[in-house]
Amino acid sequence: MLVVWRLDRLGRNLADLVTLIADLEHRKINFVSLTEKIETGSPAGRLVFHVFAALAEFECNLIRERTCAGLRAARARGRKGGRPAKLSPKEVKTIRALLKTADIPVAEIAARFRVARSTLYRAVSVQ
Repeated sequence: MLVVWRLDRLGRNLADLVTLIADLEHRKINFVSLTEKIETGSPAGRLVFHVFAALAEFECNLIRERTCAGLRAARARGRKGGRPAKLSPKEVKTIRALLKTADIPVAEIAARFRVARSTLYRAVSVQ
């Protein structure tokens, strides 16, 4: 007998779950999900398993669609995802000027702006 806490812990999608349960049945291993109270030892239990698995996949797809729609709506409003830039455009301009003079070491410039050298180089090359 294979026991899991929740049905979604067993597989990512309905096809994976059905394949795994079919394999377990072929090997004469029963399946039990504690949260959904599903057991595949009987025909009724197998029916309930398939219904719950389909509903779980449907819910996952709904969440994915809503997330994508929310991200599209945010982008349409001008929002950009990800971490905020560490350096402002004005700071990048100042850093470029400091790098051209070559009087101040890169490590000192990075320390002055409280960023790593890699962040400094990335900001200068991107903007």
